[in-house]
Amino acid sequence: MSDAPNINRSTERAFGGMGGGLPLLSLPVMLAAAVWAFSTQQAMMAVIGAVLVVLFLLTACGFYSLQPNEAYVVTLFGTYMGTDRRTGLRWVLPWYGRKKISLRVRNVTSERLKVNDKRGNPIEIAANIVWRVSDTAQALFDVDDYVVFMNIQIETALRETASHYAYDHDESGEPTLRADADHVGERLRTDLRGRTAVAGVAIDETHLMHLAYAPEIAGAMLRRQQAEAVLAARRTIVAGAVGMVENALQQLSEREVVVLDDERRAAMVSNLLVVLCADREAQPVVNAGTLYG
Repeated sequence: MSDAPNINRSTERAFGGMGGGLPLLSLPVMLAAAVWAFSTQQAMMAVIGAVLVVLFLLTACGFYSLQPNEAYVVTLFGTYMGTDRRTGLRWVLPWYGRKKISLRVRNVTSERLKVNDKRGNPIEIAANIVWRVSDTAQALFDVDDYVVFMNIQIETALRETASHYAYDHDESGEPTLRADADHVGERLRTDLRGRTAVAGVAIDETHLMHLAYAPEIAGAMLRRQQAEAVLAARRTIVAGAVGMVENALQQLSEREVVVLDDERRAAMVSNLLVVLCADREAQPVVNAGTLYG
């Protein structure tokens, strides 16, 4: 048997008062009736007037208004009764508790976090998260403060996600933080959804906003990237030069322009490769003799 506690999760349900138009119209009627009752200067009418004043105050305390993408969570002596999402002027019995909660989309950019990637390199990373409250009951009753809870979970999920990817140059072909931002963002979104489901929050979008090596290794990593770029360029140059030399020798042989023995062929290959692969332009040298001296 599992020793995990059995926690009853809250679920939002519709509940609310009535439209506020009729109670609003009743206020001046009750006020006028109370004034008239007191003006009669009769004991019984004075009691009725006092009752009308109390009803006036209780009625006035029951009003609340809702704008689009807002909701009121209604409770009765600590018991969750339901959530009212209907906009406009609303009214409920004054002894019901009410708490407003925003349903609008929220855009949060996390702080720049210093974490280690899959290879253990320290990096700086930040993400932008678009989220909103989807279940008001869970947001208010299943976590202490859903906004603080979200900020903590965003940081935790971002650290966890970054640890599963290398910054870049993954020779195994796996996704990297730098080259596969969409893939990383989708994983972050999935992770956040699992972590924040208890708070009644929906995650709409996740994007990496900042990605860089930590300052203490940024210089070394830049030199490594430059060296790798130079090596890649050299490989391309050499591969192209070999193809050009092979093509030149083939055409010379087919057209019988010149007959080359193995030593002369090797010398020509060497000279062509030097010309094609050199960093600087080749300087012509006039050979007054022969190859054999």
